Amino acid sequence: MKVKILRQKSPEDESYWEGFDYFGPSDHTIANVLDYINNDITYNDKGVKTRKIMWDCSCMQGVCGACAMVINETPRLACETFVDSIKGNEIIIRPLRKFPVICDLIVDRSIIHDNLKKNKVYIEEYNLKEAKRRKDREENFEHQYTVAKCLKCGLCLEVCPNYVNGKNYYGAQFANECYLVASRNQTKEKEIKKTYAQHFANNCSKSYSCMDVCPVNIPTLSSIGKLNK
Repeated sequence: MKVKILRQKSPEDESYWEGFDYFGPSDHTIANVLDYINNDITYNDKGVKTRKIMWDCSCMQGVCGACAMVINETPRLACETFVDSIKGNEIIIRPLRKFPVICDLIVDRSIIHDNLKKNKVYIEEYNLKEAKRRKDREENFEHQYTVAKCLKCGLCLEVCPNYVNGKNYYGAQFANECYLVASRNQTKEKEIKKTYAQHFANNCSKSYSCMDVCPVNIPTLSSIGKLNK
């Protein structure tokens, strides 16, 4: 099977496509394919020795989100995308486009965390007694738990038609974090909702493509509905 990868040696270098041959099992993941290509000495499909492919991974179980990339034009996690799910006889891989490329398939997603810190979208002190006093708190625990599983992988931002560079519109990941904090910290609720409106609600075109690619299936629409009440 042919594998085509968009590569870039450093942030300053130009990107270029390079092809490889994959002869491994079809029930392996794209992460396995990248390991296969990198095994020992790397040669491209022209038989020319080349440098190893740089890509991020940590858990290899769909938990860390580090291996987020675009596979055959769909933003996915490499560790959860199997070769036999690819249509056709070519695998085309490129880094996420919405973030600066560091090297090959590794991108800088620090803006996701920077925007959360800058706008103080974090729970801080959580008062369980306060939460239980509010009727809506306990019934929201299940949704809070689901939202808290966000990997910060950036797939929702990659597919979002409104997200460009994270300087004003922060995307679905930010909206879900706003819901989580507002629902668990009453003292910050008003402030968080104002931030949510400024950096999400006022600019979202509601294509909801973010939910289609989310690897943990976060129901962003539910978060939006609860915050818009």
